[in-house]
Amino acid sequence: MFIVDRSVALIRPKQPFLDWLLALPGNDIPLTLEDIRSDCTVILIPEAAEPEDGIAHIDEIAEKLFEMELSSWVGDEELWPKKRNLKLFWDWFDVEIHLGVMDSVDEDIHNTPSDHGYH
Repeated sequence: MFIVDRSVALIRPKQPFLDWLLALPGNDIPLTLEDIRSDCTVILIPEAAEPEDGIAHIDEIAEKLFEMELSSWVGDEELWPKKRNLKLFWDWFDVEIHLGVMDSVDEDIHNTPSDHGYH
């Protein structure tokens, strides 16, 4: 096992996100909150000493996270909420911070930039 110099944040959609998804034109997929929260986004964040440090980092990148979450469900940006801000991000997502990260794989991690503009 290897200690990684990162912490982790789990990003889980909340009811308002589901309400937006269900209200999209042409959506006929019967999604539940459990469906959209079960395989949530997990991101590495800078190593945090306290959960508040992780939350502060999430605040800094919330706009990019919001766009990443929206695009993972709906590619058409015209259908995204127009007034996205930090308050709306926290209204739409729960964030769980986990301070310690261990790596069980004895190989280098290869970073590939995502197409969501967050590096």
